[in-house]
Amino acid sequence: MRRSMIALLLALSSMPAAAADISTHVLDLARGAGGEGVPMTLWRKTDKGEWAEAAKGRTDADGRIRSFGESARFPAGIYKLQFDMAAYAHAGATPFFPEIDIVFRVSDAAAHYHVPAVISPYGYSTYRGN
Repeated sequence: MRRSMIALLLALSSMPAAAADISTHVLDLARGAGGEGVPMTLWRKTDKGEWAEAAKGRTDADGRIRSFGESARFPAGIYKLQFDMAAYAHAGATPFFPEIDIVFRVSDAAAHYHVPAVISPYGYSTYRGN
């Protein structure tokens, strides 16, 4: 019993106290549909001010990344979602915005952050969703 208690305490101490969940999606206004197959990278700003890769993904058939993995949880900090629009099949041969970067802050490590990109051929917008 004592060994199992020690193992449990060690396992709990290696986990962050709280970590946020991040999701995203691409909504293509020109098509009126989700942007399927868009590769993206999630970056986290380090204490030295450099960007470090935190996760990668590709949007599903609905244009969503619902999760960056079951164990992917993110501590408070500054993050950047980088959408590779040049690889989006419906963007045309040379999209005006070949890359879209959205920088945001995770301040509540227990919260869910949904940060989508709403795109059109010559513009995009974003917001914090749910």
